[in-house]
Amino acid sequence: MRVMIVVTHLLGTGHLSRALTLGRAFATTGHQVRLVSGGMPAPQLDPAGLELVQLPPLRSDGVDFARLLTETGAEADAEFHNVRQAALLEALTAFAPDVLITELYPFGRRSLQEEFRALLAAARALPHPPLVLSSIRDILAPPSKPSKAEATDRVIAGAYDAVLVHSDPRVTRLEASWPVSAALAGKLRYTGYVAPPPAEPHPERTGVGEILVSAGGGAVGGPLFRVALEAARRMPDQRWRLLVGGTQAGAEVAALQAQAGDAPITVEPARPDFRAMLSHAAASVSMCGYNTALDLLQAGTPAVLIPFDAGKEVEQGLRAQALTALPGFATVTSAELTPETLVRALRQVMTDPRRETSALRFDGAAEAVRIVEMMETAR
Repeated sequence: MRVMIVVTHLLGTGHLSRALTLGRAFATTGHQVRLVSGGMPAPQLDPAGLELVQLPPLRSDGVDFARLLTETGAEADAEFHNVRQAALLEALTAFAPDVLITELYPFGRRSLQEEFRALLAAARALPHPPLVLSSIRDILAPPSKPSKAEATDRVIAGAYDAVLVHSDPRVTRLEASWPVSAALAGKLRYTGYVAPPPAEPHPERTGVGEILVSAGGGAVGGPLFRVALEAARRMPDQRWRLLVGGTQAGAEVAALQAQAGDAPITVEPARPDFRAMLSHAAASVSMCGYNTALDLLQAGTPAVLIPFDAGKEVEQGLRAQALTALPGFATVTSAELTPETLVRALRQVMTDPRRETSALRFDGAAEAVRIVEMMETAR
């Protein structure tokens, strides 16, 4: 099969990371995969084994997902969107996929709905229209009003063959964050969590015994990193490592290094070997996005979660609430975050018994491939 996955990450790289994992699962089983990315380039993520097509990139203006910015920081205008849409449609028609997967849309990315509508119309117009599926994580941003859920239902009913829900339904069902109508329920296919294979311990043992603090930069991760610097001074016998993501990581790292002084802290940009470092870290401090949560579950690392809750975001808070029922997890909200509360939470999780998560399904990418193969065969 020729499989085309379309994804645009606007804040953070979680959506792109999950799409890459899904794409690799298709490629590993012999399918040809084209992944079209519309977010900012993410050099820390490895696209090996896939054909990566980069659209003119966009990002959100912080947590304002209605205001989209280009690489230069300028607001995207109609001409920019037209160029981008043309590149997306060219990627579709040149590849002529047997399967088209849109990541998150139509459950999100409403600010890009014109290009997605054009994509779906162009797919239907191909000589051999593809199977069309939506790919969504375990927990969504709930619709602000019923009409948004109803509009999503109409798009799913008219243009989609199925919705791949990347969750273990024994832990979290879509109903936890989204109103599921009878029509939508009939198209849901639970895959289990989409996670890469568990990471092996770091070959150079980088991060052994350290507290790893990871987040994006700027307004998203900046407050967490500054609190972590102060918390590290209250735990002088513990080595800390701050891993800074985001488009301004270089400047953020320099500023944090200057603030760290002689404290036992390493500050550096986000690393592609982060998952390997987690396997033997003393603890992790992070937000609670989908991919981060799975990394922590697989590694078994004691973890303090600081859910992202700016702009009325609730997704990470709901996920953190579910995880803190397990040992070795603690949650500190952004409103409660101080050096003292962070140190207290770290001491708690670092003395908790090791958690057992072997019964959870982490083979969601492979299961998604099996589901799609069966649907394509049945057409």
